[in-house]
Amino acid sequence: MPLENVHLHWISFSLLTRYRNYFRAAMAGKNSGDNRTRTSVSIFIIAGLCCFFYLLGAWQRSGFGKGDSIALAVTKTAGENCDILPNLNFETRHAGEAGGSDESEEVEELKPCDPQYTDYTPCQDQKRAMTFPRENMNYRERHCPPQEEKLHCLIPAPKGYVTPFPWPKSRDYVPYANAPYKSLTVEKAIQNWVQYEGNVFRFPGGGTQFPQGADKYIDQLASVVPIENGTVRTALDTGCGVASWGAYLWKRNVIAMSFAPRDSHEAQVQFALERGVPAVIGVLGTIKMPYPSKAFDMAHCSRCLIPWGAADGILMMEVDRVLRPGGYWVLSGPPINWKTNYKAWQRPKEDLEEEQRKIEEAAKILCWKKISEKGETAIWQKRKDADSCRSAQENSAAPVCKAADPDNVWYKKMDTCITPDKGNGEDESLKPFPERLYAVPPRIANGLVSGVSVEKYQEDNKKWKKHVSAYKKINKLLDTGRYRNIMDMNAGLGGFAAALHSPKFWVMNVMPTIAQKNTLGVIYERGLIGIYHDWCEAFSTYPRTYDLIHASGLFSLYKDKCEFEDILLEMDRILRPEGAVILRDNVDVLIKVKKIVVGMRWNFKLMDHEDGPLVPEKILVAVKQYWTLGDNNSTSAQ
Repeated sequence: MPLENVHLHWISFSLLTRYRNYFRAAMAGKNSGDNRTRTSVSIFIIAGLCCFFYLLGAWQRSGFGKGDSIALAVTKTAGENCDILPNLNFETRHAGEAGGSDESEEVEELKPCDPQYTDYTPCQDQKRAMTFPRENMNYRERHCPPQEEKLHCLIPAPKGYVTPFPWPKSRDYVPYANAPYKSLTVEKAIQNWVQYEGNVFRFPGGGTQFPQGADKYIDQLASVVPIENGTVRTALDTGCGVASWGAYLWKRNVIAMSFAPRDSHEAQVQFALERGVPAVIGVLGTIKMPYPSKAFDMAHCSRCLIPWGAADGILMMEVDRVLRPGGYWVLSGPPINWKTNYKAWQRPKEDLEEEQRKIEEAAKILCWKKISEKGETAIWQKRKDADSCRSAQENSAAPVCKAADPDNVWYKKMDTCITPDKGNGEDESLKPFPERLYAVPPRIANGLVSGVSVEKYQEDNKKWKKHVSAYKKINKLLDTGRYRNIMDMNAGLGGFAAALHSPKFWVMNVMPTIAQKNTLGVIYERGLIGIYHDWCEAFSTYPRTYDLIHASGLFSLYKDKCEFEDILLEMDRILRPEGAVILRDNVDVLIKVKKIVVGMRWNFKLMDHEDGPLVPEKILVAVKQYWTLGDNNSTSAQ
């Protein structure tokens, strides 16, 4: 406890003790009229002192009286209007124009990392990956550095880096300087993945299975899958390439979570995020996917090179776990229609025939019904009564998974078993999107989230609408489309993303693995996307892939779990130059955070809660400065 706090508590204790003794003495002589007068006065004085020290304590807990001159200055100058933020500019600009923090204090300045780390992905580092076995893609999974090998420096942007184009232009164009890798323009030239034109990459929207464009391909899928009416809202794209499928689904109000490994197809996930499409580095190998059960309305593989029929269909069983009852699985490319295409694919027809047989067999065990096969594309639908279907099957080749919680997946090995659908809520009540966004999620309606009632869910929504309204006063660019890729590092029930919802941007809702309540399934039931993650480790993305990062209560959650500096350095790694940060936490925690931020090349303000200075929760807003490997030019792509 700080010395001034101890002193204050000692004074209050002494005064209250003195007046307590005085009160007792007065009561001893209660037969006297004078004593009765003194008793009344004493009671009044004690009540007054109690009120005084209560208010003094609340004032002290608010952060005032602790040298919090930043919050005080903002309160005096801005009053109730939070949008007056001198020296904090959210616009893209030339490097070095804005000032630093408001307080000059001796701090440890974090230095830039060596240029070789410009595109460093700590948990998917290529050199480290090669030390792990290649069997079942183990070497492409997450392998994070131990604490002693973590970098304690700022990842630099490449020379010439510019802010990406605004959506929807970013879907089709990416500045070359931001991801200077041309290999895909050669390797995938005839498949229309990406083309290099001058100082930009152009993405025609093609793919290996849809060289004529993703739009036409999605039209074909929409003739079978109800993509247009809000029934299908969340989709999973396995082995996504540059995520053109997800990019073109966006205008149909479908949001896709795309993933691909960091492999010889250099920067494919980086390209996806530069385009403004949700994506993470990932692979289907030996570990369960970091998503909750029954999360997706549709899963998709377009020549993703995943061996679906191998190991008794274990990978299909993992897709089944994350697919909702009634959801769809789309498979395009080998081995579908192998009789016609085996020569073009340059593969023995016997191998392709056996591969398709295994896929069909696994689908039958999972109670998926094939509803379409046209050309090289097949579509299965997971039955809504899959559990009863499976129990009716004789001699089922796969047992039911015994794990009590199908959402407990972080670093858990896949099993050759089927995840039962029961126990996670009835999806019959799931509304079409966008009604789904604020409808009561089935998990909550059925009482399956401990401590979260329908009333608490609705209160949480009101709270976040209020918070986001305050954010929009602080940062006028929040609604303009300036920030396309947004992350919520501690997503809770998804209230931040829901209140912010707009076709101009998307939110990656991250559920910390140490969170008291696992509510990521609720977030998906709202028609939003997210992922499990432990913030003591690096996130599965490239540097400079998010425009705005929000975190509420994150540092209080990770207090004594891992170093604040490591979390802040990871935030800096994944945040674009001139990207914004909004942190909401207890004042004591944010003061510790602020001491590190001062040395991080961020311009920042520590502000009061929107309800005033007596609330101990505060807000820290920041903008990452523009700096690169020696380049000081303007940062805006036109």
